Amino acid sequence: MLDFVLCDDNFNALTRLEKMLESLFIECKINARIALSTTNPEELIEYVKVNKVNVVFLDIDLKSNITGLDLADIIRKKDRNIYIIFTTGHLEYGLMAYKYKTFDYIPKPITVERLKDTITRLVEDYSGSEPKFVRLDNNRTIIRQDSILYIQKEGMKTIFYTDTREYETYSSFKVIMLQLPDTFIQCHKSYIVNTKKITSVDFSNNVIFLNDNVDCKCFIGPKYKNKIMEVFNYANFSDNLDSNDDTE
Repeated sequence: MLDFVLCDDNFNALTRLEKMLESLFIECKINARIALSTTNPEELIEYVKVNKVNVVFLDIDLKSNITGLDLADIIRKKDRNIYIIFTTGHLEYGLMAYKYKTFDYIPKPITVERLKDTITRLVEDYSGSEPKFVRLDNNRTIIRQDSILYIQKEGMKTIFYTDTREYETYSSFKVIMLQLPDTFIQCHKSYIVNTKKITSVDFSNNVIFLNDNVDCKCFIGPKYKNKIMEVFNYANFSDNLDSNDDTE
C-alpha cells in the first residue's frame, strides 16, 4: 500500500486535494491511503520521522517559519526514495523545487486531469522500482526476478542464469513458478524463460535467444511450442515452422 502525506496551510485546498486523491484511488484501483493530512509542517516532520511514507504533497508557500522547500530538504535527508510532489500558485519556485528530486510540480488550482496524470505516472514508476525476489531453500537463495534470464533443470539441480552470475538450487519448477509473474513461461521440460529478456526466437530450430547473445539461449519443446507461438504472435514472424522437433 502507498502511504500519502499532505501538507498545505490552506485548509480548503487541503480538503479538496484529499477528496480528489481518494476519488482517484477508487477510480484507478490504486492500493493507497492518505496517512496524514495537515496544515502544520511540524506535525508532518514528526510523522515522517517515525512512519513509513511513500508520497508527500507539499505546498511550497506555507505561511510558517518552515517552507515547503524546507520540508522537502528534511524529508530528502531522511529518505531518498519518498516521492515529493509540490503544489503552488507561485510558478517562480519551480526550478528551486527540482533541487530536491521532485517527482512533479503541480500549479494551483489543481485539476482532476492534471492530478490523475501525476498519480498514474507515479504508480507506474513505483511498481517498476520496487524489486521482487524469488526466495528458495528456506531463504538461503534469494534472487531478484528482473535479473533472471532463464532457468534450467539439470538432473536434480535447477540453475538460475542471471545478468551477472548463476545460482544452483534443488527446488522444483513447480515451486519456482509459484513465485514468478506471468512474464516467465516454461518453454521446454528443462527450461523456464524470462520473456522480458528475449531478443529473438528461431521457431525453425526451436531456439530462444536472450540479451542479444547467441551463446545465451534456451530451447523450445514440442509440448510448449504452441504456447510460445501464441505469446510471440507467430503470425508476425517470418520463420517457417519446422514440423520435425528435435528437442523435448
